[in-house]
Amino acid sequence: MSGFSIALLGFGAMLLLIAARMPIALAMLVVGAGGYAWLSSPHALVYYLQTNAYSQFASYTLSVIPLFVLMGALAERSGIAATLLRASEHSLSRLRGGMPMAVIVACAGFGAICGSSVATTATFGRAALPELRRAKVDPGLGTGTIAAGGTLGILIPPSVILVIYAITAEQNIAKLFQAALIPGLMAAAFYIIVIAIVVRRNPELAPPISYAPPAAAPRPAWARPVGAVLVLLAAGTWFVGYVGVTGAVLLTILGLLMMFANFAVIPAAGIAFVVVGGIYGQVFTPTEGAAVGAAIMLVVGIAQRTLNLEDIKQSFLQTAETTGMIFLILLGAEVFGAFLALTQMPITLASMIGDSSLPPYAVICAMMLAYIVLGAVMDELAMILLTLPVFIPVVLTLDFGMPPEDVAIWFGMLVLVVVGIGLTAPPIGLNVFIISKIARDVPIVQTYRGVLPFVIADFLRLSALIIFPTISLWLVRLLN
Repeated sequence: MSGFSIALLGFGAMLLLIAARMPIALAMLVVGAGGYAWLSSPHALVYYLQTNAYSQFASYTLSVIPLFVLMGALAERSGIAATLLRASEHSLSRLRGGMPMAVIVACAGFGAICGSSVATTATFGRAALPELRRAKVDPGLGTGTIAAGGTLGILIPPSVILVIYAITAEQNIAKLFQAALIPGLMAAAFYIIVIAIVVRRNPELAPPISYAPPAAAPRPAWARPVGAVLVLLAAGTWFVGYVGVTGAVLLTILGLLMMFANFAVIPAAGIAFVVVGGIYGQVFTPTEGAAVGAAIMLVVGIAQRTLNLEDIKQSFLQTAETTGMIFLILLGAEVFGAFLALTQMPITLASMIGDSSLPPYAVICAMMLAYIVLGAVMDELAMILLTLPVFIPVVLTLDFGMPPEDVAIWFGMLVLVVVGIGLTAPPIGLNVFIISKIARDVPIVQTYRGVLPFVIADFLRLSALIIFPTISLWLVRLLN
C-alpha cells in the first residue's frame, strides 16, 4: 500500500472516530500515533512523543496564546462590551437599522481587545439582546447580527486563530496581524452595508428607535486640548523624521478619539491602541503585547471597579481551560502531521498539482471550498491544524507572482475569512449555536435566516481577497 493511500485511510479513520463522538484532539492523536507506529515502529513513536511534546509546549512563541485568552476573558467580565454598545448606540441611533449597526461596531471594537469569536458572541449575546428587543428589532435579524458580529473577534487582530496559523505555518505573527486589519475592517463595513440593505427592503425588521438613547459620557475638560496636542505632535514629529508612518498614524488616531469620540470608549480604545499599535509599530513582540494588554486590562477593570476578585478568579480558570483545550488539539495535530509527513502525502500532493495543468487560482478556490465543507462539520481550530500540513506545501509551490512569504500571509487571510464563514453558515455554525443557547425563545431556523445575508457578504469579501491579494498585503508592505 502506498503512503498516499495510507494517509487517506488515516483521514477516513479519524473522521469515523469524530463521527463516533470522540473529541477531535483525541481522534487526531490516536490515528496519528497509530499511523506513526505502523510506518516506523512503536519504539520510534515513544521516542518521538518523549522529545516532541516537551519541545513543542516549551516554545516561547506559544505563550502568546494564554496571554491573549486571558486578556479576552478579563475584557468579557469587565463591562467593556456594554460600554462599547452604549457608545455605538448613541452614535448610530438616528440611522435606520442603527441598533443592529451599533452591535457590529461594538463587536469590532471588542474584537480588537479580545481575539476570540466565541467570547465575543457570548458577551454580546448577553449585552445586546435586551437592547435589540427593546428597539423592537426582528429576533432573527438580531440574533443573526450578533452571530455575524462575533466573527469579528477573530477577524480583527489580535486573533488567537491567526496565532495558531502563524505557529503552524511558521510565519511572522506581527505581519499576519498587520495583514488582517484591512480584511477585518472590510468585514465590519460589509456587515453594516448588509444591515442597511436588509432594513431598507423591509423597514419592519428594525423600526426607528422610539426611546432616548443613552447619554454620552461626560468629557473631561482636558480631553480636547490633549487630543489636539497629540495630533500636532504626530504631524510635527513625523515631518522631522522622529517617528515613522506607523507612529504618526497611531498618535493621530488617539488624538482624534480624545477630541471627538464618546469618552466612554477611551479605555477600550486605549488598550487596543497600546496592544495592536505597539505590535504594528514594533515597540514590542506579539507575546509582549499580549502580556501588556492582559496587565492593562486587569488594572483598568480594577480601577473602574468592574472586576472583582471572583471575576479575576473565573478569568484565570477560563484561561486555563481554553489553553488546555488548544494545547491538546495542537499536540494531536502535531502527531497527525508527523504521520502525514511519514506517508509523504503533502509532497506527493504538491507534485501532483504542480504537474497538472490547473491554474493556481483554481487550486486556491478548491481549497477554500474544502474549508467550507469541513467547516460545516468540524471545529475551526482543528480544521486549520488538520489541513495546513497538507495545504501549505502545495500553496507555496504555486506561482502567484509573489514571494513565498507574501503567499503564506495572503493564504492566511483567506483561511481566516473561511473560518469566519464556518462559524455562521449552516448546517452547524458554532456562533449560531452559542446565540441560540442564549436566545432560547428564537428558533434556530430563524437565526439561520437572519445570518444568511451576512454569509453572502462574507463570500463576496472572500472573492475580493482572492482576486486582489494587495488588499491583504498592502499594510504589511507599508509597515515593513
